[in-house]
Amino acid sequence: MALHLYLVRHGETTWSLTHQHTGRTDIALTEHGEEEARQLGKRLRGTTFAQVFSSPSRRARRTCALAGLDRSVAIEPDLAEWNYGDYEGARTVDIRKDHPDWNIFRDGCPGGESPGQVSDRADRLIAQLQKLDGKVALFSHGQFGCVLAARWIGLPVIDGPHFVLGTASLSVLGYDPDHPGVPVIALWNAFSHEMLALLPHPALGDVRTMKERAIQRWETDGGEIADERSQPNGVHQTKVGRSAADA
Repeated sequence: MALHLYLVRHGETTWSLTHQHTGRTDIALTEHGEEEARQLGKRLRGTTFAQVFSSPSRRARRTCALAGLDRSVAIEPDLAEWNYGDYEGARTVDIRKDHPDWNIFRDGCPGGESPGQVSDRADRLIAQLQKLDGKVALFSHGQFGCVLAARWIGLPVIDGPHFVLGTASLSVLGYDPDHPGVPVIALWNAFSHEMLALLPHPALGDVRTMKERAIQRWETDGGEIADERSQPNGVHQTKVGRSAADA
């Protein structure tokens, strides 16, 4: 079976709420973060994983456990979050007061990891994972997860800002089924409550056909759908004089 990497970012923490860079600080999940992990576990129920790996951090391991995948988990140090060094616990908005153009994906962190070091770590991990087959779960972190995705499809670390991972989100890295040698991002940032809240439309979930939605809308507005067999050229006329084009 072709390799598919199920990349999970850990659930919410107090520092993810305040947008503080959390690298080596071993912070716990919030109560909401634990519930996020449980809900993710429900969505993964029925999925059989060949192997499960987690970052050494407590927040990642706890997310893995609450998702119900800790029975055979292996700790993988290369899944750890970016080492923020002197910027540990700081917020980007505060760092930029002294360094207005700072970009972690270009500049790295003083006393911590450089973009090159994180890229090498992601490449080393990918090389090991590519020896596996089937579905593999990875419990990791926000910014390292972005680097991993970029390197999976051959992009440099500087392209990391174009990827966003919400807490307890699920992403899938795999291969194009028609071109098995081409790595792809098959799913990105799914089930993230904090990211869905930023979307300009409600969460997707209406699986009715366009006709079914139109019928409900017209009936709600007081119209009725006439028998389509009685209408020329497939134009549906309502009894109140509206056509499908007016809906």
